[in-house]
Amino acid sequence: MEQAAATPLDATSLPLATPAHEPWSMTHLPSHMRLWLVTAVGLGIDLWSKEWAFSTLNPEEPRVLIHNFLSFQLSLNPGALFGIGAGFAPIFVGASVLALLFVLYLFANAGASRWSMHMALGLVLGGALGNLYDRATQEAYVAYSSRGRDIGILVRETKTHVVIADFPKGGRERVVPCSDDGRSGRQPVVRDFIRIDARLAGYSLWPWIFNIADALLVVGVILLLWNFWFDRKHHAHAQETHAPSSPPA
Repeated sequence: MEQAAATPLDATSLPLATPAHEPWSMTHLPSHMRLWLVTAVGLGIDLWSKEWAFSTLNPEEPRVLIHNFLSFQLSLNPGALFGIGAGFAPIFVGASVLALLFVLYLFANAGASRWSMHMALGLVLGGALGNLYDRATQEAYVAYSSRGRDIGILVRETKTHVVIADFPKGGRERVVPCSDDGRSGRQPVVRDFIRIDARLAGYSLWPWIFNIADALLVVGVILLLWNFWFDRKHHAHAQETHAPSSPPA
């Protein structure tokens, strides 16, 4: 007996990652609790840890936690994640605002049952807000010279050099020649203090000094990518399962 040709399926019959009957996350209280609780906890830990580090640690001496693996070392970052793009703070602030809006957009389009997506967005939101807070409230003098870059509190300035001290309390004053390219000056900075000391074959496994907000961003983005990969695999499987079969000859 000849089989009837398969008819197109309507949207509700497909096992999508976000079913049509699933509540909208924007009006779903547990979804909001997952998002904002992770955001608040991550942001709170980040800001507290920065205040603790810069009020407790010695700027001249790293504090070793695990020998040849992990230590605390104060550092000021005038750039973005891992120090990339120093001197473009206004661009980073604008990019952070756009990222926050994008996070809210993804949340609004995620189903109420997507708890891992909500947590990932909370991690990204907490990390972005933590570093955005620093750029809005923390400012230091960034001095460029032939010897490299030095960051601290401006003590005094002349036509030929500047004297800067340790951020944020002062101390350990040093003289830095003025650069000729006009890059030196007051800039927003992000407070970093976590350093990975582990090395492999003589190379540092993680050469950047970072903070809790950076860690939240990295983990959140990895979790988001996992969610996107899962969605793509799920949709591909759904299309293969419900693809119309060709009628026999």
